[in-house]
Amino acid sequence: MPVTATAVIDQAYMQRALKLASLGKYTTTPNPNVGCVIVDDNSQIVGEGFHQLAGTPHAEVHAMRQAGDKTRGATVYVTLEPCSHHGRTGPCADALIEAGAKRVVVAMQDPNPRVAGNGIQRLRDAGIAVDVGCCEADARALNRGFLRRMETGRPFVTLKLAATLDGRTALANGASQWITGADARRDVHRLRATSCAILTGADTVLVDDPQLNVRIDKSAVYPHQVSELEVRQPIRVIVDGKNRLRPELQIFQSGNPVIVANLTANPVLVESTPVAPQQWQVVSASGYVDLAELLSRLGEHEINSVWVEAGATLAGALLNQKLVDEVILYQAPKVMGQYAQALFNIAEQTDMNELPQFSYVSVERVGEDVKLVLVPKY
Repeated sequence: MPVTATAVIDQAYMQRALKLASLGKYTTTPNPNVGCVIVDDNSQIVGEGFHQLAGTPHAEVHAMRQAGDKTRGATVYVTLEPCSHHGRTGPCADALIEAGAKRVVVAMQDPNPRVAGNGIQRLRDAGIAVDVGCCEADARALNRGFLRRMETGRPFVTLKLAATLDGRTALANGASQWITGADARRDVHRLRATSCAILTGADTVLVDDPQLNVRIDKSAVYPHQVSELEVRQPIRVIVDGKNRLRPELQIFQSGNPVIVANLTANPVLVESTPVAPQQWQVVSASGYVDLAELLSRLGEHEINSVWVEAGATLAGALLNQKLVDEVILYQAPKVMGQYAQALFNIAEQTDMNELPQFSYVSVERVGEDVKLVLVPKY
């Protein structure tokens, strides 16, 4: 099918809306990232906006406030179906109808059961022309965590790894700071900042005593529209099947939320300061912490994306259970040797045709290191 002039124009404005939507990637969770552009009959942008924070106006409202009366008779480009329900804010579909929009171009339907096509139908019932699907692949990529949670009940899981050229993650004595350089570590903090939760294992916490928080220059990543907000800290989630964690560990000292997934409650952690962590008993049939159930429970708590920084045992378990959606590996130009620790603890492989395999998404230089982004071939 030939590409029409209208389709080319729609794609250009939708790309602008997607760029605006991405400005909310550090702050909107658990809501999706949404951008909106309003264009008048003279092909002039008269209003634009993006969703900034859950509980605050949606992208369409920001754009309509900027456009004012010029919304009447205009074309509205929005990266996700306008909502049709009363949540913490009113329905955007109703607001667009009242403002007199002539046409609405929607990148994709909202999989949220409370919307799921109702917003689009409401616009059409009001006589507004609606086109759906412009730049849908880009829109899905922008909100992959939100979509994964809505469609499966689980968050999108990214496994972050750092290794040497020979695939080693720590010396035999456990020392691993620092494998990668400062540029790679800054990149990790930026990606942590876009995540809803950081998942790790008790081994990592006990050996490294990490904070697992976000330490970034806010002015370098937060757009000016949300510059007054504090840096959002992801929830830290620790798998501790043997109740080995202690209150004095750094991860319990910041006051930021922590969830400990264990088999039985650890009474020692009730004394942790300044805030005791939540403890979730998530037991599998085999007597280990049930990782799949843990992810489902995180989904129930509106966690869209999980960033995993863990040792070889937890990383291997997630991979074995096909719970990893993406791998980001920072590879340093160093060698640790055969006595150092490996990336994954998995069962012995005896058939080359059955090895876990991955597809490359991207390869780039980050300072002195190489950053590989891969997806597992399940």
